Amino acid sequence: MYRFLLSRQWVILTLVALVLIPVMIELGFWQFHRHERRVAQNTLIADNLKARPVPVEELTSPGHVVPRADYWRRVTATGTFDTAHEVVVRRRTSSDDRVGAHVLTPLVLKDGTVVLVNRGWVPGAADQRAYPDVPPAPRGEVTVTGRLKADETTGASGIKDLKGLPDRQVMLISSRQQSELIGREVLGGYIEQTAPAAAGDSPEQIPEPDHDSIGAHMAYAVQWWLFAAGVPVGWFVLARREKRDREAAAAAGGDAPEGTPEETPEETTEETAAAPHGDDSAIQATSPR
Repeated sequence: MYRFLLSRQWVILTLVALVLIPVMIELGFWQFHRHERRVAQNTLIADNLKARPVPVEELTSPGHVVPRADYWRRVTATGTFDTAHEVVVRRRTSSDDRVGAHVLTPLVLKDGTVVLVNRGWVPGAADQRAYPDVPPAPRGEVTVTGRLKADETTGASGIKDLKGLPDRQVMLISSRQQSELIGREVLGGYIEQTAPAAAGDSPEQIPEPDHDSIGAHMAYAVQWWLFAAGVPVGWFVLARREKRDREAAAAAGGDAPEGTPEETPEETTEETAAAPHGDDSAIQATSPR
């Protein structure tokens, strides 16, 4: 009764099931690895935010690529802001999802090198090509405390580095790009300023990155694995149902039609035996003497 499994319909269904099982298992592991990366990142952020601040020169230098292990490290930098070379980073959102810009101001250190400081978010101008209203940076020598970040790239951020932008407006924070504009050596990466607080709370300083939420990746992984386990179970249930339906159809097809009495072997034998005697009598009655 299981020969129907060799039919075209069941062969296709079986092949689809065999393909779905490993695909779902792989999707489950993909979500599981995303969960692991999220947990590792949360641990890294929490540890670096709790670490004692160190001078930024200890972690980076001109042309240096900030490694992931140093992301969000608390650093300090002492110098004077170079507002003449200040730029804004377009299409950035505030903590409440308003679109505006980040204010990127070079800080000239005592040795003459420069570190870029992201002072925070400001609303965009009514005209997108106009320079927004940016509160002035503090004058004189200042010590900035903040989180060290790596230079932004299109590959990592997904933001296109558009050309032909208005003067003093950029799409990405790049120490190399700003070094060319300023004409000085710029330390790799940049600082997200957390102190001192801006006068009047503008620019709006960037909040700490989320390092408490782990997302739903683990739940998604379990769901995919349950789906993978459910495929063979579903296939078996369908096969059993098909077998049961075929057995019922076969049993229904073997019943005698209603109103037709079934003949027993004994009745058939008696009728067959009686017929020849009748025929012989008729032959004898008509035969000539």
